[in-house]
Amino acid sequence: MPYYRTVGEVPRKRHVQFRRPDGGLYAEELMGEEGFSSDSSLLYHRHLPTAIIKAEAVEPTSATALTPNLPLSPRHFRTQDLPTGGDLVTGRGLLAGNADVRMSYAASETPSELYRNSMGDECVYIADGRVRFESTYGVIEAGAGDYVVIPTGTIHRWVPQGRVTAFAIEAAGHIRPPKRYLSKYGQFLEHAPYCERDLRTPQEPLTVEGEEVPVLVRTRGGLTRLVYRNHPFDVVGWDGCLYPYAFNINDFEPIVKRTHAPPPVHQTFEGPNFVICSFCPRPLDFHPDAVPIPYNHHNVDSDELMFYAGGDYTARKGSGIDVGSISLHPAGFTHGPQPGAVEAVIEAVRQGHTQTSELAVMVDTFRPLDLGPAGLSVEDPAYAWTWAR
Repeated sequence: MPYYRTVGEVPRKRHVQFRRPDGGLYAEELMGEEGFSSDSSLLYHRHLPTAIIKAEAVEPTSATALTPNLPLSPRHFRTQDLPTGGDLVTGRGLLAGNADVRMSYAASETPSELYRNSMGDECVYIADGRVRFESTYGVIEAGAGDYVVIPTGTIHRWVPQGRVTAFAIEAAGHIRPPKRYLSKYGQFLEHAPYCERDLRTPQEPLTVEGEEVPVLVRTRGGLTRLVYRNHPFDVVGWDGCLYPYAFNINDFEPIVKRTHAPPPVHQTFEGPNFVICSFCPRPLDFHPDAVPIPYNHHNVDSDELMFYAGGDYTARKGSGIDVGSISLHPAGFTHGPQPGAVEAVIEAVRQGHTQTSELAVMVDTFRPLDLGPAGLSVEDPAYAWTWAR
């Protein structure tokens, strides 16, 4: 993250003696990226964060095999038809993915167990409901429209307050704000569509008593359940530039121009070989002769996966796309508005329509996406032919 935070109690200097009230030393834990060469935070535990007493392999609770997108085709997945079940970690249904990123959907009312993803960062978009995100850094209360960005290796759990639906993006690396939004020192620049004030972070430590506490750990080798001698939520303070945070999609300030702007103006985050974009309500293009709708386009270097989170997506009217739908438009296929949509929106502008109401999260990948079992289980088989009606 581009700015420094301190929460709870920390000593004046790093790596000096910092003692508990009983005279014992707090245990330091450095959470750092890219070895010791990038962002990090220093956490102070009441107990040793290294003390494990048991380890066991865990079989995945949901199908995770990917299938190539063959024959090459645009796809439409109806997440509305996926069942509620499991939790926001083990209950994720895999929609699509590749070696860089995997996208899943979950609908749950059940608290998750403690979880640590040691393969990469996660960005979880809360589509509906309220959830308490608890971690070694503290608590974030999240709700509909929130992106929750979780650094690699963070021990955390999700506690829903009723039914919660979520679109999970799991990276094989780190998820960060786009470099073009930041100064060379890491501050958000004036042209960025959001800034530090829009980010919500843990405000105070979270301490929980407990012994023999299991933590589900994901690594490149699979899933392991480690049992810790003491509860990992025993941090009395931390400081640094690496921590989980929430950003609400409604705080994204759209960048507009007189004629239609391409998707990079919607970019919100970047990961290894992929980007995440937010499509938010905004003024329609206002050139007198503007065509205020996406033009047909063929992204020769990327696959485009779109989660339709809310509002009215005018360009897709008549395709079967609805709130909760996910479309996948692969490289090799030219896509654009549905037949009749261009004239319809031009006429709407003539009638005084001045703003979009769409709300969507898009992931563009720069390597092909394969198809996940959950996506295929709720696919609309007629979607590919809707442009030919």
